[in-house]
Amino acid sequence: MNKRTIGLILLVLMGGALVYLNRTYAHIYDKITTVNLNEPTYKQVYILGDKSQINPRLYVALGDSLTSGVGADRYEHSYPYLVAENLTEKWGAVVLEHQSFPGARSSDIVGAPLEKTIAAQPKLVTILIGTNDIHGNVMPLLFSHNYEQILSRLTQETSARVYAISIPYIGDRSLLLWPYNWYFNWRIRQFNGIIKNLAARYNIQYIDLYTPTLKTFEQGGSHYAADHFHPSALGYALWAPIIYDYLNH
Repeated sequence: MNKRTIGLILLVLMGGALVYLNRTYAHIYDKITTVNLNEPTYKQVYILGDKSQINPRLYVALGDSLTSGVGADRYEHSYPYLVAENLTEKWGAVVLEHQSFPGARSSDIVGAPLEKTIAAQPKLVTILIGTNDIHGNVMPLLFSHNYEQILSRLTQETSARVYAISIPYIGDRSLLLWPYNWYFNWRIRQFNGIIKNLAARYNIQYIDLYTPTLKTFEQGGSHYAADHFHPSALGYALWAPIIYDYLNH
């Protein structure tokens, strides 16, 4: 086989690989967009538990669609609501306010959601942000800068107990085909390293949601909504007790 033939074969193989990578990448977002899950109807503020209690404690959940409960039929199936329900057992009454919206990146939380959270002076704040930064190809340095702003202001301008939730692995094997399943898993671990280091620097609790749910969410099934990306009510029900256990320590 001469050099020209070898060169043509390599060119065809490279072209095929590029087509595969392009199509499998587009497949992820085509699937999510085509399904177009509805955001559950919700109120900005919920009062749970003993509604007659004076001065109930305020819990603010900062985040993106994963905090808004996209994938569940009702907001009452979202992880913040389930966590707040558990909190009523020791607090009696809880006011849940969520500052979250689908598509949010860390830069979006730095804006109005953070300002509103500080103004509310909550007792408890959870932060789950970063999935859209990863899928939006935000550089780790910029994500770190944004996340540090969030932690810095919350710890300096409120007396809230702040919890940084790790970015969970989401996207089953039918959605994230090879090598994107490996790539996004690597990116999630990279960003979680940033979150964990910043949490230690600001002396706040890091909640590892990634490790105990990785295998379940890699495999897929009923823990996912129809787009195979956002959790279903069953998926959020898996997250909630993991998060609450950290809050209850």
